[in-house]
Amino acid sequence: MAHPSQLGFQDAASPVMEELLHFHDHALMIVFLISTLVLYIIVAMVSTKLTNKYILDSQEIEIIWTVLPAIILILIALPSLRILYLMDELNSPLLTIKAVGHQWYWSYEYTDYEDLGFDAYMIPTQDLTPGQFRLLEADHRMVIPVESPIRVLVSADDVLHSWSVPALGVKMDAVPGRLNQTAFIASRPGVFYGQCSEICGANHSFMPIVVEAVPLEHFENWSSRMLEDPSL
Repeated sequence: MAHPSQLGFQDAASPVMEELLHFHDHALMIVFLISTLVLYIIVAMVSTKLTNKYILDSQEIEIIWTVLPAIILILIALPSLRILYLMDELNSPLLTIKAVGHQWYWSYEYTDYEDLGFDAYMIPTQDLTPGQFRLLEADHRMVIPVESPIRVLVSADDVLHSWSVPALGVKMDAVPGRLNQTAFIASRPGVFYGQCSEICGANHSFMPIVVEAVPLEHFENWSSRMLEDPSL
């Protein structure tokens, strides 16, 4: 869960998000070292009026500033390609959920069940109870079993939307007439919040996403209750 004045990412709740955090730290360290070196060179050049005649024309320096950036880019690209592969990997999902974006709410359909689906609207501020979060709570949560591969099919009914849950490392565009898919594994129980990440109209900021990860037996109990009474 994000908190005020937060500068970093949310705590990881999936293996992919953990990899993204590691990659962020890796790339940030490289950028920090490069920035420090460039700043040192600029300060050194500005603070002296002397000129080194040996660096006005140096083939060795030209080789270094050509080869070194190429090596740095490779060091950044290789971990990035690995994460891209992990994000596209989808092996035998335990559960498939279809998420459809509307102006301005989400609808969910559990395709492994014959009749399990619901719409999720934002809870208005005046209806919130103590402990709930403004603009982030929905009247229905997308409940999933923890430590299980989940596939989400994402589409839209009207305009472009984007289904995004930062703690799970998931962001997928919802395009009308097109079915995109993404997958994740919730590594720990909890409630994870997201929002539509594609400007979709006047109430774009009022269509939150709430994912609740629970143990498998709790999920089975929840699905049984929903099948008996969809209004829950």
